Formats: sequence, C-alpha cells, structure tokens
Amino acid sequence: MKVTYFPGCTLRTKAKDLDLYARRSAEALGIELCEPKDWQCCGGVFVSASDEIATKLSSVRALIDAKEKEQPIVTVCSACHNVIKQTNYAMQNDETFASRVNAYMAQEKNPPLPYAGEAEVLHFLELIRDKVGFDTLKAAVKNPLTGKKIAAYYGCLLLRPGKVMAFDDVENPSIIEDFIRALGAEPVIYPARNECCGGYVALEDPASAKKKSNAVSDSAKNHGAEMIVTACPLCKYNLVKNGSSLPVVYFTELLAEALGVKEV
Repeated sequence: MKVTYFPGCTLRTKAKDLDLYARRSAEALGIELCEPKDWQCCGGVFVSASDEIATKLSSVRALIDAKEKEQPIVTVCSACHNVIKQTNYAMQNDETFASRVNAYMAQEKNPPLPYAGEAEVLHFLELIRDKVGFDTLKAAVKNPLTGKKIAAYYGCLLLRPGKVMAFDDVENPSIIEDFIRALGAEPVIYPARNECCGGYVALEDPASAKKKSNAVSDSAKNHGAEMIVTACPLCKYNLVKNGSSLPVVYFTELLAEALGVKEV
C-alpha cells in the first residue's frame, strides 16, 4: 500500500525520532510512505478567515500531490492533520475560497489542474484503523505491551471541529484505546482525555497552560494509568514541560516498540 506522507516540520526537526518510528512501523505493516516533493510547513494552525489564502497553499499543494498520485495523504502530527483536513474541507465546501486558491495556483510556472478537495485525508491512526485494520495490527505485534496501563490523550486537534475532522466521536472517542488494545496493553479511561492541554496559551499565560496540562496528567494517574500516549507533538511537549506526573510517549514510539522495530 502506498500513501502520500506529510511529515511536517516538528517531526522533521525537533522530533526526528518520532518520524523514524512512523517510517519503521509503516514498513513493518506493508505501507510505503511517499513524501510530496518540496513540501513546506502546513501553516501550523488553520486560519478561519476565508480570505486568508497564503498560509493554506502549502497544504493545497500537498493535497494536489496526493490527488495526482491517486493516494490518500497521511500525517502523523495532529496539528498538520487538522490544517490539511480543514483546508481540504474548505476546498470542497467554500466555492469562493476554492476559486481564489485555484486562481492563485494557476499563476505558477507549471500550474496544476483546478483542485476541488478530491484527495482523502487520513491521520496515521485512521490509516491503521480504516485501511490496515486493528486485527492485522494485533497479528503483527512482536512485543505485546502486556500488563501496561496506558491513558490515551486526544487533545483538541484530532477531534475538533467534529463535523470537519470526522475522526471519531468528539465526546467519547475510542480509536486510541482500540490502538492500545491492539498492542496488547490496557487502555485507561479518564475524564480529561479530550480536554485542552493549554498548548496554545503557553506563551501568553504559562500558568494557565501548566494548570491545564497538570489536570490532564493527574486525571490519568488518578484513574490508574502508568503512562500517557498522545498523537500531538505540541501536547507531548506541553505535558512534559509542565511536569507531567506520568511518562508521556508518542503513539509512533509505542507502535514501533510493539512491532519490534524501535531499535534497528
């Protein structure tokens, strides 16, 4: 299976190991990750103003690359996934926005055909759930994480806005818990698993960010978790920086460990 893979800035710079774990895990599951040529930052956040075009063009170019290859576009970072998915949704549903984007793209040296949101956008977790299957993942596990009690932390960007992301039930998601079970561990359900960690106010109000982060990790610990797994580099950074009461791991690291490819 071939997919267009958008690694994003964080996993290409400060978190290269998390990108490496994703690549090794994909190979173990029979998935070939094909990067778009000359990709750039997704924009970091999705700007809700419909007349803001420039920050979304990188995402559109990556989407066009996936469309031309007839592959789904897959991300590992929830922030990249959120921006690309929302941009694709806008291209499908906002005629004025799509017209402006395509008019801009038409001025390029080798202009692409007009784009209307045809590409399928998947997070790596969705790729496993919807294309690989959790049963197949379970069968591929070499080092089952038996006995480990792991808390899934969703954060904001995977789930919201719910209508656009269509990732899972916004209030009661289960995809990461199913992922944990497939790896042989026990998922821990706790109240704060889809609450904000405060990452977006970390610079403006560090005290508030710390309070929000600690509320997440303490909630997980109080419900019996031994560690937290997340799919957002910003959430992982924020939880650790603010003194999480539990170890925080990225889902690709956990996946690589279970598949026996973490150390090669």
